[in-house]
Amino acid sequence: MDAVYQQQRRNGRIMAVQGLYSYDLGEGRLEDILKLDWAEQSEEEALDTKDSDETPDEEESSAVPFYTEEAASFARIIISGTVNHLEEIDEIIKKHLSKNWDFSRLNKITLAILRISIFAMLYQKEIDPVIIINEAIFVCKDFSSDDSYKFINGILDRIKKELKSE
Repeated sequence: MDAVYQQQRRNGRIMAVQGLYSYDLGEGRLEDILKLDWAEQSEEEALDTKDSDETPDEEESSAVPFYTEEAASFARIIISGTVNHLEEIDEIIKKHLSKNWDFSRLNKITLAILRISIFAMLYQKEIDPVIIINEAIFVCKDFSSDDSYKFINGILDRIKKELKSE
């Protein structure tokens, strides 16, 4: 797989986390969230704020834009699939939390990352679970300032082992 494809998939995962976060907070209907207007708009705003007098270096000019149709399409699959299987996914999360950890205490970003990752492990079998976990950790480090990535890694690793043994 080439770097552009990998970056588009990562961007799609990030959009999916953002979309599920909004959905979980009740900030929109699923149909509206799946339009991803906010993601496309934030890309346009980022482009508008660049200084047009600057000449981008070679690395910047070859960078993949955040919003591409490929990334958006991947995000829509993840968001809709996760929402359609939310009860099942949440039960799996609850099952793998330690006895003294309450589901309602989970940070909403952490929860969104866990949900999209478990959806991928269950329903996107073409994606290696190791890649799913690595991407979850990457996204978590990008969006969280604490050690949530360790928590996410532990939960997803236990789920990966359980699914492998089935």
